[in-house]
This record gives sequence, structure tokens and C-alpha cells, in this order.
Amino acid sequence: MATLATPVRKRGHEDRPAKGQAPAVRAFRATPFTYGTLLIVAAILTTPLVFVGSIALSSDATVNNGAFTVIPREFHWDNFSRVFGTELPVGTFLLNSVLISLFSVVGQVLSSGLVGYAFARLRAPGKNTMFLIVIATMMIPTQITMIPQFILFRDLGWVNTFLPLIVPNFFSNAFNVFLVRQFVSRLPSELDEAAMMDGLGFFGIYRRIMFPMLRPVLIAIGIFTLTHTWGDFMGPLIYLNDESKMPLALGVQYITATSQAGQAPPWNLVMVGSILLALPMILVYYIGQKYLYEMDISGGSAGVK
Repeated sequence: MATLATPVRKRGHEDRPAKGQAPAVRAFRATPFTYGTLLIVAAILTTPLVFVGSIALSSDATVNNGAFTVIPREFHWDNFSRVFGTELPVGTFLLNSVLISLFSVVGQVLSSGLVGYAFARLRAPGKNTMFLIVIATMMIPTQITMIPQFILFRDLGWVNTFLPLIVPNFFSNAFNVFLVRQFVSRLPSELDEAAMMDGLGFFGIYRRIMFPMLRPVLIAIGIFTLTHTWGDFMGPLIYLNDESKMPLALGVQYITATSQAGQAPPWNLVMVGSILLALPMILVYYIGQKYLYEMDISGGSAGVK
């Protein structure tokens, strides 16, 4: 009686993927050396932040003597309330930063989504050439357009107002348009065709179908815009003159000028202002980091999960 022979598998040889099949992805296994390296790098990167917190909790005597330490030895939590009692309107600075940042985020999200969707889906002669011109603007340094922009906004009467800091965000920028365009171009076009058969136009398709699917990339754009505008120093320095209109990023610099001649600036209050600048960005990134990870512009898979 014939028996079926089982092929002998040679030891040391791994299974190879079939022809045309992608190789299997192996999981990375961390070792104690990996964790040790990450801890060292994390300690190096967080040392400046710890030093900022140590200075912010220092007393005025420590500031005058310059006896700062990386590890906090004093805990004067009242510095966080004292900063709002200085001669400068720190509370107004904070409110101005919130207003400028929120309106800028709204403008970038609305304009970037519409323009990126138009470049990805609409058909028009010269569309690709126009898109290349938009992308080419990313290579123009900001310093080149700074003076022409100031002259333009001055002639419009927008100097010493929030308009030069907010209105340009309602016209998007090349990087955000590129993100949305790449994301939309990877989404199946059958969605648009089915919506057109139901009688929707391009704006209706964007509002009802594309906008919800673009949530990860639009939230990422909002985080990028918020990070830029919240810590922007150059823009307010050029266009704003009144103290009552300055954001926190510019107002913190003014805290160093409140001391008398020959006296050390109140570095503990300056560092409190720096913490007020950094803490909201840390919280925003912590809350929105999952959307940053979902923003896969190479495959557009985040929109169809």
C-alpha cells in the first residue's frame, strides 16, 4: 500500500512569500538597551523644561542672586498669580492669543479643505500647472515677502489691528493645500460619482461626504496652525503697537523690561509666562495626537476607517 511522503523542511530556512506577495512585517522587539537609550534621550530633552519650571517656582531673592538650580528647591506657586498682577495686562495678552489663534485655525481649516478638494477632484484646464505654482511658493522665504505684505496692509489701514494676523489664514497656504489634496486623491472617486447621481454638486459632496472623511487631516492642520500662531512673535511685533492688542508671545518679552535699571529682570515671572505659552500646546498635542497618527497621506486610509 502506497504511503504519502511528507516533505522534509530544512532547518534554518524561513518561509518565503509567494511571488507577487508582500513580505511579512515583523514586530520590533524592544530590549533593555532600547529602553535605557530612550530614557537617556527623554531625560536630555526634558531637562530644559524642568529648568523652566524650577525658575518659575523660585523666589525673588533667588532671582536677584541668580542661584538657579535644575531641580526645584523652592515652590512659590503664587508666582502664577503674581504674573497677572504686574503692570502689564498679562490676562489681556492671553485673551488676544486665544482670539488670534482660534480665528486663524478656523480660516486655515475652511480654506485648506476647499482648495485641496478642488485641486484633487475638479477638472479645469491648467489645474496641474496652478498646483505646481502653489507648491513652488513654499520655497519663497518669508523674509522676502515681509516688506511687501507690510506695505499692503498699511495701505489697507490694517496696521495695529488683528486683521494682518488673521485674514491671510482664510486663504490657506501651500503646505496645507498639499496635505488635503494628497489625502483626497487617495479616496475612491466612486463616492463622488454616487453622490452626483443623487443630485449633489461639488460643494454638497464636500460638505456631506468629504468633510467628515477629512477630519484627521483637518484636525492636523488645525494643530499645526494653532502651534504657529500661538507662539508667533514676528507677526505681532511688526503689525501691533498697542499693549492692549499684543498676544502672550510678544507680551512675555515685555515682562523682562519692567525691572529698574541695573536690576535683574523677574525671570521667575518670565518663566511663568513661558509655561503659559507651552502648556496649551502640550495639551492640544496630547488630545489630538491620534489624529496626527491617522493622517496617512500616502494611502488615505484614515478617512475610510
